[in-house]
Amino acid sequence: MEGVAHMKLFQMKTAPLGIERMTEFVQDNYVCAGYPGIGDLEQASREEIARRLHQTSAYYGPELEKALDSLDIFVHTMQDGDYVLISDGEWAYLGDLGDYFYEEACDHPEDGRCHRRGVTWLKSLYSAELNPMMGELLADALPVSQYIGTLPPERLDLWLADAGLGSSEQTKHTVKVDEEIIAEALSVLTAALHSEDAERRERAAAAILHYAK
Repeated sequence: MEGVAHMKLFQMKTAPLGIERMTEFVQDNYVCAGYPGIGDLEQASREEIARRLHQTSAYYGPELEKALDSLDIFVHTMQDGDYVLISDGEWAYLGDLGDYFYEEACDHPEDGRCHRRGVTWLKSLYSAELNPMMGELLADALPVSQYIGTLPPERLDLWLADAGLGSSEQTKHTVKVDEEIIAEALSVLTAALHSEDAERRERAAAAILHYAK
């Protein structure tokens, strides 16, 4: 249990260089930080990363600091076994991070997927189900940032949507929906169970099972 307590949680945006990669990240089990043109960062210090960013002439002032902070977290702060949370606004995914690696073939402005970490995805859920602290984390404007609160000693996947809120506080976050809308939503989800898209079927099944709890 001592090792688990030291695990860290990060959020990452899913559109490096403005190209949405959410589906690719989930299907291909990785995340990337963008920022091409500065080479392999595995052995690069924060100072070296700053020097390379400055040499590219692509980042200035606040933009350079934002790029430096994001890459420093991605390369140095993140460790194998830490957690990452991504979201497209509708769905959120929690994953177990692997080591940093460099994909040289992708190190050009037209691609930008060169700085990577493998991910084992552990859980998916509707973004609306996330506890408020996770909503705040995902709202961070930085491409990569770390959650600075206290994490549970186990089952982070369950804590994401629970946060241990008491019944009175839980009520504050409850949204009342009339029975007719619920029936319509369940009808849509039931139809989605027969979709040809396997991922859509899986999501619909998960949503129905969650409602049935």
